[in-house]
Amino acid sequence: MLQPKKTKFRKQQKGRMKGNSGRGNQLAYGTFGIKSLDSEFINSRQIEAARIAATRFMKREGSLWIKIFPDKPITKKPLEVRMGKGKGAVEYWAAVVTPGRILFEISGVPLATAQEALRLAAQKLPVKTKFIVARDYQE
Repeated sequence: MLQPKKTKFRKQQKGRMKGNSGRGNQLAYGTFGIKSLDSEFINSRQIEAARIAATRFMKREGSLWIKIFPDKPITKKPLEVRMGKGKGAVEYWAAVVTPGRILFEISGVPLATAQEALRLAAQKLPVKTKFIVARDYQE
């Protein structure tokens, strides 16, 4: 008998995150990027921390594009509150990221600078990532 595949799910009502990314999985603006290898919610603070880490290393040269947007409200009820009385208040906003999704893109900097900047950005994110280069890139 086949066993169902075990995956990481949050709660039932927060939606399933199965399958690969159908859109946002190709470089659109930049020459270099980081691609997600996991599915996870990435909150707005994590995105901002990654953006700051990358731009600080690049010393404000080149361009950086953030390809994800936190448009999903994650709610939570306060501690020690009884059941019922409606849905909890919005705790934070999150971007739903599935495998294959491009998170950040960079152009206008050398390969080594882009690699290090995106490595620093990836450390701030809760997903495993992969550094990718555009097909038409020439050194």
